[in-house]
Amino acid sequence: MRFFLIFISLIVSSFFILSLTNKLGAEEEWIIDKYETLAYARVSGEVIHGDNLNFFIQSRTDCEKVWNNFTFYTYENPGDIKQLLDKHIPIKINGEDFTAEVDAVSPFLMGYRVMFTLGIYPLKEYIYELNKFYIEEKKYEIEIVDGIGFKAKKYFDISRNSWKLDKLVPSVLEAYKLCKQIDNLDS
Repeated sequence: MRFFLIFISLIVSSFFILSLTNKLGAEEEWIIDKYETLAYARVSGEVIHGDNLNFFIQSRTDCEKVWNNFTFYTYENPGDIKQLLDKHIPIKINGEDFTAEVDAVSPFLMGYRVMFTLGIYPLKEYIYELNKFYIEEKKYEIEIVDGIGFKAKKYFDISRNSWKLDKLVPSVLEAYKLCKQIDNLDS
């Protein structure tokens, strides 16, 4: 009987955690802040909440450029995961082929957090184009895919995530305003 009660409580706890995770992933909550000479806007993933889509704006570029990157958490622990650093990894954004460069690989919890860069772009043009793309596609999903000499499943147990970008433009523009304040303070 005691085993049965423990089993039932584990199942109930699992459903509670899953429902909480789904509620967290369902919201589009942006974090907008500044640190030293940069400001940023960040939104969490819908599949893995800890995977972030980031928009960094540096005051040294007069706040006119945005560095767009994203992170993927993986529980996989291949011995050569750090060899991904500086490599261009094949990805799909909403089903279209792209590559993303691995900027960082660091231990995190019981696995690794891998940071990918999509590039540095003129801020306003990029954000408005990305917003237009999101409205047309009705989603923003990145999938890490197999490529020549690269097997996604070797490194990533969950290779797909999506982000809600309904508040993309106002969030990044708020980060832009924060960046301009940094720039003004440095003058």
